[in-house]
Amino acid sequence: MAKNKFPQGLPTRQQVLDFIAQSDEPAGKREIAKAFGLKGTEKIALKTLLKDMAEEGLIDGNRSAFHAMGGVPRVTVLRIVEIDEGEPVAIPDSWQPEDASPPPRLRVVEPRGKARDRGPALRVGDRILARTEEAGKGWLAHPMKKIQGGEEQLMGVVELDGTGKGWLAPVDKRVRNAVPISDLGGAEAGQLVLAEPAGRSPRSGMKVVAVLGDPLAPRAFSLIAIHKHGIPFVFPEAALREAEEAAKLPLSEDKREDLRHLPIVAIDPADARDHDDAIWAEPDGQGGFNALVAIADVSFYVRPGGQTDREARKRGNSVYFPDRVVPMLPEVLSADVCSLKSGADRAAMACHLSIDSEGRIKDWRFTRAIVRIAEVIAYEEAQRRIDSGEAEAHLANLWDAWRLLEKARNARDPLNLELPERRVVLDEQGKIAEIAIRERLDAHRVVEDFMIAANVAAAKALEAKVAPVVYRIHEPPSREKLVALKDYLATFDRKLSLGQVITPSLFNRMLKDIADEAEKALIMEAVLRSQTQAYYGPRNAGHFGLSLGSYAHFTSPIRRYSDLLVHRALVDAYGLEQPRPKADLPPTSGQSDRDRGDLARVSEAISNAERRAMEAERDTIDRYVAAWLSGKVGEVFDTRITGVQKFGLFATIIGLGGDGLVPVSTLGAERFNYDEKAQRLIGELSGEEFAMGQILKLRLAEANPLTGALKFEPVDVAEGVQRIERRGGKMEHKPRRQGNYTAGKRGRPSNIRHQGKRK
Repeated sequence: MAKNKFPQGLPTRQQVLDFIAQSDEPAGKREIAKAFGLKGTEKIALKTLLKDMAEEGLIDGNRSAFHAMGGVPRVTVLRIVEIDEGEPVAIPDSWQPEDASPPPRLRVVEPRGKARDRGPALRVGDRILARTEEAGKGWLAHPMKKIQGGEEQLMGVVELDGTGKGWLAPVDKRVRNAVPISDLGGAEAGQLVLAEPAGRSPRSGMKVVAVLGDPLAPRAFSLIAIHKHGIPFVFPEAALREAEEAAKLPLSEDKREDLRHLPIVAIDPADARDHDDAIWAEPDGQGGFNALVAIADVSFYVRPGGQTDREARKRGNSVYFPDRVVPMLPEVLSADVCSLKSGADRAAMACHLSIDSEGRIKDWRFTRAIVRIAEVIAYEEAQRRIDSGEAEAHLANLWDAWRLLEKARNARDPLNLELPERRVVLDEQGKIAEIAIRERLDAHRVVEDFMIAANVAAAKALEAKVAPVVYRIHEPPSREKLVALKDYLATFDRKLSLGQVITPSLFNRMLKDIADEAEKALIMEAVLRSQTQAYYGPRNAGHFGLSLGSYAHFTSPIRRYSDLLVHRALVDAYGLEQPRPKADLPPTSGQSDRDRGDLARVSEAISNAERRAMEAERDTIDRYVAAWLSGKVGEVFDTRITGVQKFGLFATIIGLGGDGLVPVSTLGAERFNYDEKAQRLIGELSGEEFAMGQILKLRLAEANPLTGALKFEPVDVAEGVQRIERRGGKMEHKPRRQGNYTAGKRGRPSNIRHQGKRK
């Protein structure tokens, strides 16, 4: 390197970077000092400069040499682009390399424990300020803070005001105001779009980045939920190719138990496309039954480390909407090869159960098998055959075996909350035909109790081998929720003693003693709200609701990743591995070393995915109900108050569902005080009370299909009481024409800030 090539004296940051880039050898402090002719105190200043540059992320280094950071500063802004196995993956928010190289992908290490609980989990599109570090062959990022503001994408409907200016009416009912659009991106009025901030300033407006079409078209409501909750719904080509390859795998008859001679049946919803499970039973001659629960052998086709497995982990579960299913697995597997269709040879994981005369499981064993399902029967048809006496022997045996399982369940006394479930029925055009309450049949209970028995057997089978288990955990209610429930029950003159052991049977006895059906429904709802949310985890804490000490999910591996993990653990624990495939697929079907060593991470990820799916499904049902009711605005309905807050009431239409808000401003021309313990609103002057469970006749004032929001108001709104205005944004204030000009709104222009001093 030529002497005095660089200017002499203490270099700037850019000069240091230029020297490092041009140096043919590792550039240490000594080499930099020599190149710039530094002596004495200048060397000390250089040391400080290099330390500052390293902390700023401009360079990386150790005690003897420095080098450029490859474009990733030590502290920088990152954008989340993917959630992989529950962990966010990010890229630099601003990436403009001279060589057009792709941005580096950094695995974001989110804090655990209490620190994690301080804020919601990161989602695709979030921007974070993070500290970065190189680890092995990749990069890690440690979040310092989430950058708040309008950085996330927003979904909404394009509206144009009288001047032609675009506004975005959000589909999220929590956002009440329309947002200005600075770049329509070719979108037209009335179209559903995805938009993102056009700049860092809130005044920059939004720019449309994707046009999704007609917001009220069939299948649009589920599309809104898919985008809102960030649910992956397109399989990469690599995953589809691998699934096609796996679907061709031959079954090794000499390595599988042949159960094709048994009349095994699958009892499922009439419109089911995938069939995870099938059951069979016959008397054992001693008052009990030998039974079989055959489950699709998904682990044979979806192998750890493969592309299909990677995509299944991202999804965590299938998501079921009224108009579509977003499957966990590609269709060639979920709806074909893995699905237990009648008359076809299928790979199955078989759970053999021995049931005694009291319905207890005496023994169990697990094998990999070949099955041929005798028949796929809809719940309603199976129930009809039993009720009419037309059931074949194998179907009648299932009901007889179930009555023993039912006897054991009653002795266990699990939590019994029979709450109605809404079902949206669509016609051939994808429009709503009806919204009905799902009927609950014995046929549902038969399948349910067989599945519970198999799930318990799977958990105990793995415990017997001291193998890792992904448990399905439901912890007892927290003391805080029990205190709230106690206070609520006191308003019905009912007592809940917190000094006793809280068990499901305690709640069951309480509900059994209530004769009034309306009161029972209310208390049932309150008991449900007091429960904790079930989750997946490797440390057993039992299942409170089912009154079970050990419980795992084993019976639905086509639609739940948790079940697939349990299958893989059984493969390892009981030596059920199959011959290595000749195709270009991962060689084994048991657990990966990564999962075996740390089940906590993937358990947390699939628990989060389950919550995401539940929220998306609930949002979509709400939108369909609102669409169904949008043509009935102004009609009066019988409703029940299901929630009371200081800002108003929540009411549900009896027999239909559909939760809506009754703003406190519509209840009367007086002040209403909120009694939090009793969950009541009480008028200051009239003493009129509104409490949980009350039946009211209410007028539907608003039904917004795009947000799923409903609003009600009393049938007789007193004079002077505020009526509900239609939800809207800027579109409600259309400019007026004055002569040849359009009149703007009165007052100070919105782009002029008030310059007065604050008092």
